[in-house]
Amino acid sequence: MDKQWQQILAAFILGLILPGLTARLGRGAADSMPQLQIQPPETSEQATVPEGTESCQIPVLRMDGEVISMELDTYVVGVVLAEMPASFAPEALKAQAVVARTYAMKRVTEGIRHPQGAVCTDPGCCQAYISPEDYRKDRGTLADVLKITAAVEATAGQVLTYHGELAEATYFSCSGGKTEDAVAVWGTDIPYLQAVDSPGEEQALPYSKTVSFTPSEFACALGRELSGHPKDWLGVVTYTEGGGVATMVVAGVSYTGVRLRQLLRLNSTAFTMSVSDGSILITTMGKGHRVGMSQYGADAMAVTGSTCQEILAHYYPGTKIDKIGAIG
Repeated sequence: MDKQWQQILAAFILGLILPGLTARLGRGAADSMPQLQIQPPETSEQATVPEGTESCQIPVLRMDGEVISMELDTYVVGVVLAEMPASFAPEALKAQAVVARTYAMKRVTEGIRHPQGAVCTDPGCCQAYISPEDYRKDRGTLADVLKITAAVEATAGQVLTYHGELAEATYFSCSGGKTEDAVAVWGTDIPYLQAVDSPGEEQALPYSKTVSFTPSEFACALGRELSGHPKDWLGVVTYTEGGGVATMVVAGVSYTGVRLRQLLRLNSTAFTMSVSDGSILITTMGKGHRVGMSQYGADAMAVTGSTCQEILAHYYPGTKIDKIGAIG
């Protein structure tokens, strides 16, 4: 009798334990990841929030038009996931986290671009954003999210300043070898947004690109009727400090490099134009407005041993890294 009761008791206990154990073993890796509360792998440099820095909420304008309140570094993780490849070196990711945080805070404190002073998730206006959950569905892995979260946490509370004010921390994909002065692109001279060399980008996919236009396609893009041989359309060119086209005469009309980039949908203003077999060939160097930090250049610096601080000092000379709490 005693042995029978022992068997009944053992079966009862197993009946309580096994369903929970089976449920836990049946879950996939995606289900086990807590939303936006990811613990990065241990490293020799532990991520800590700088003393005196408080977490803050910022208004974020989503693509559906709704403004939501989001914790700052939750937002920054999503920006870095969207804006920089997770394969880039950790110090480059840290630099991206600092500039993304700075850019967001600058837009929010100005409060003039969007309703409620929000920063938006449109990369054509502010910064791209993707949630870790959507990133894992569409683009990458949990390891990618952990790596980028670690970079954001390692720079928690850090922003870029110039003379005690938040800097205009603009950035772009690839410079093609040299960045551009802000004045050449936006008409405003900013002391820390000046042309600097950006070596090591040669292997980047957007380093150089050649596109071809037929004469009719070229004229249509300019919104003009052009006659004569295409080789006679190309006139005098002047260049900026950063190697971009400042002005170019095309069929008797002077254009800025910025305007030609817009009309012809070029990767950058650093381009050359020639005629071959009756077609107009345009070769661009780099991709983006080329003002501020080159993302591929930052990675090239990081791979050769540069720190986040050195990367930012190179692309934004005269700026310093401060804590959000120290900004007025």
